[in-house]
Amino acid sequence: MRKIAVFASGEGSNAENIAAYFASGSKARVALILSNRPDAAVLGRARGLGIESAVFDRDTFYNSDRIPELLAERGIDYVVLAGFLWLVPDNLLRAYRGRIVNVHPSLLPRHGGKGMYGDRVHRAVVEAGDRETGITVHRVDGVYDGGDVLARYRVPVGAGDTAEDVARKVHALEYRYFPVEIEKEIDKL
Repeated sequence: MRKIAVFASGEGSNAENIAAYFASGSKARVALILSNRPDAAVLGRARGLGIESAVFDRDTFYNSDRIPELLAERGIDYVVLAGFLWLVPDNLLRAYRGRIVNVHPSLLPRHGGKGMYGDRVHRAVVEAGDRETGITVHRVDGVYDGGDVLARYRVPVGAGDTAEDVARKVHALEYRYFPVEIEKEIDKL
């Protein structure tokens, strides 16, 4: 069975959804949830799911090998970013080359890059007058929202849609398709 580590910075609804998706199968499971925020709600979700969690600070993440070492100690095969807002450092990219995936809440390259996450993206979609948006599942490289695109899923944006309306539509896509795309990638390992 493959082991997944999920990195998250906030609420953790995607992390919980991914854990639930894999809980019923035998291919993989979420074995570790990591956060850069000690007050992140995702840590409470991890406790509720009985999944080990860990918190790290900026210095540990960027100036040590502790995170790749922790993942290796836990036998982690695959890394998922689910609302994790820091750029992944080179040591982690090297350790998990081609095995780190992220979901972005727009159709990249539109509305991507540093500082473009969550509601900021949904507001940008509405302000730009986009007629569609969606999610982009992509491999992670050393550039914000860079990396090879694995899949895009689309939804229409109505003329009267607010950023909150767009967020609901995009979250529904994330919950439905992000775990499926992760599973496809794990099947290739």
